[in-house]
Amino acid sequence: MAEGKRRLRYALIGTGNRGTTMWGRGLLKGWSEFVELVAICEINPLRGERARAMIGTHVPIYPDLGQMLAETKPELVIVCTPDHTHDDIIVQALDFGCDVIAEKPMTTTPEKIHRILEAEHRSGRRIDVSFNYRFAPTAARIKELLSEGAIGTVSSVDFHWYLDTRHGADYFRRWHAYRKNSGSLFVHKSTHHFDLLNWYLDTEPEAVSAFGELRNFGRAGPFRWSRCKTCPYKAECNYYFDLGADPFLDALYEEPSEYDAYFRDACVYREDIDIPDTMVAAIRYRNGVTASYSVNTFMPIEGHYIAFNGTMGRLELRQYEAQPWETPPSDEILLVRNFGEGVERIVIPHQPGGHYGGDDRMRNMIFRPGMVDALKQRANSRAGAMSVLCGVAALESAQTGRLVRIEELMPELAASG
Repeated sequence: MAEGKRRLRYALIGTGNRGTTMWGRGLLKGWSEFVELVAICEINPLRGERARAMIGTHVPIYPDLGQMLAETKPELVIVCTPDHTHDDIIVQALDFGCDVIAEKPMTTTPEKIHRILEAEHRSGRRIDVSFNYRFAPTAARIKELLSEGAIGTVSSVDFHWYLDTRHGADYFRRWHAYRKNSGSLFVHKSTHHFDLLNWYLDTEPEAVSAFGELRNFGRAGPFRWSRCKTCPYKAECNYYFDLGADPFLDALYEEPSEYDAYFRDACVYREDIDIPDTMVAAIRYRNGVTASYSVNTFMPIEGHYIAFNGTMGRLELRQYEAQPWETPPSDEILLVRNFGEGVERIVIPHQPGGHYGGDDRMRNMIFRPGMVDALKQRANSRAGAMSVLCGVAALESAQTGRLVRIEELMPELAASG
């Protein structure tokens, strides 16, 4: 670090996988010139100790947020706890005078959004939401092409996300499997995708009609137990997960479960799981664009397909993240123009790091001085709110069978846009 340069003092709240890696070990490894970790807040003492060792720091661990704020006085807190707890932490940190980075989703309900936005307004502090997909090189190039008018005026979007049996099942093993914790995957997972659409189209959702079913996990399963480790069906279960085979996860969750009874390998067929695993939605935006969207959580492939249909052509991407065949280490965007003007194949090489380099680019934008945000990739609290509201509307529509307008959920926020 240069002589006399002051680093930003930050505290990490929550030491699960994302907190320990992305905002702990990873942030200190690549951005220690700009940031200084001053404290960890974690209610599970053993998980906190093990995460601290993995991060490679000796900062104090606090079970109580208020005490941590008062004694260590961070300028920034990074929130990596379960989704339904974000609002209490964010509000307390803002009122203390801290800026906040919230892992997505920012929160889970309109009421919690309202609390957060009020606290941000009265405190004058800033919230960033960790929408790292905006920073992936391929996403950035799509945004540039749309902004340049490469396909004229966009009229509709086809957007379909595929989670493979490893990744998709993981949400049903963990706390995400209950609406009270995650708001369902329409909020927890789809908030990423809804934000991408809002950002790509430079607009906000107006109304949502959706369906969601539990077709494969939960009560749809052939048998059930409490967790994989002790399960008598492990030899015949396609979703058996050996936590002990992953030293990182085992250290963070197995012995620490003695303190909070949270098992990282809970049965994906638990009868009380109450979130859909198969979801579709139709979304109408303020600028008149419509989108068809889906998420499937038990596919043999991982990745997504997106296509933008415009007055002068079509922009199309099939991005592979995991599949049982060889693919090149790059993405290919197809730009197909109307009236016989042909096709352009735009190849975007994959970059190292999470989300094909998106994680690193996001941390650069937030922490490195002098970064220019020409594409408006840095996501604020309104972006966080609108992506959550789209997910809340989708779940409500799936439950009630009716079209849900965003203004029904938060009239004041919809009007202010």
